[in-house]
Amino acid sequence: MEANLLYNVSNGETFGYMIAVYFYLTGLSAGSFIISTLGYGFGVEKYRPLGKPGVILATLLLVAAPMFLLLHVGKPLRSWHLFMWINLTSPISWGSYLLTLYPINCIIYGYFMFTGRAKLTKIFGLVGIPLALFVHGYTGFILAFGKARPLWNSSIMPLLFLVSAMVSGIALMILVAAVKDRFFSPERKVNKELVFDLAKILGWMIVFDLFLVVCEEATHLVSHQGAIDATTLLLTGKFVVPFLVIEIFVGKIIPLIVVMVPRFRTVPAVIAVSILAFVCILAMRFNVVLGGEYIPLI
Repeated sequence: MEANLLYNVSNGETFGYMIAVYFYLTGLSAGSFIISTLGYGFGVEKYRPLGKPGVILATLLLVAAPMFLLLHVGKPLRSWHLFMWINLTSPISWGSYLLTLYPINCIIYGYFMFTGRAKLTKIFGLVGIPLALFVHGYTGFILAFGKARPLWNSSIMPLLFLVSAMVSGIALMILVAAVKDRFFSPERKVNKELVFDLAKILGWMIVFDLFLVVCEEATHLVSHQGAIDATTLLLTGKFVVPFLVIEIFVGKIIPLIVVMVPRFRTVPAVIAVSILAFVCILAMRFNVVLGGEYIPLI
């Protein structure tokens, strides 16, 4: 007598929403820090008002981000193992040290900024730029190394994460600049020149972001079946609304039109689309992390 034994083995969730939030917060931190260095690191005077709030936000966001990572792993008290046993081929090993060095540098940079020590502020600001890029870039490498996840396994994933981090970081700094000027400055008036300059930078970052997204999805569509299925999931499947509608149209196309077309570029409109971009990059993190796990392993 023959018998067929069937197993119903479900795919375990490697990452989840807490990892998506972790990726998002590290990106916001990196973007905020880099904007803060424009005034104090590179000496561009018009961006100096964003230096102090930028470094404060970068530090606070980077302190909060690992909390979601530690909650996800389940045994946070074992995190010290990552510092004792190092694997130089693992982005997680590199990330453990980067997540330590970067906030320390932010605190030192902020201390010298608030105490008026310009030369040391500039030094630690410039040192912090590669640290900020690496802290968020390594998260893209973590996903890119997932060979069995077609949506993640892309060589441009680290760059895509960095560019989207700049989009969300610039959007956040536009909101900070508007709130600071409107409620905490003696004039109670928003600095239009600063907001519009940031808006133009935001626009070009969105263009670069969209270019990377098109390159990635177009490549997936002519790749192996798993990659085709992953892209189909975003374009016509379960994730079509969060991806095409929320992330692409609401979070990128509408802000791009507003910030790049002079007739639409008003302070209230720029603030509104900055909120859209700020929120919708979070949707991008969820789409990548959760969408990548939606299709069974190959």
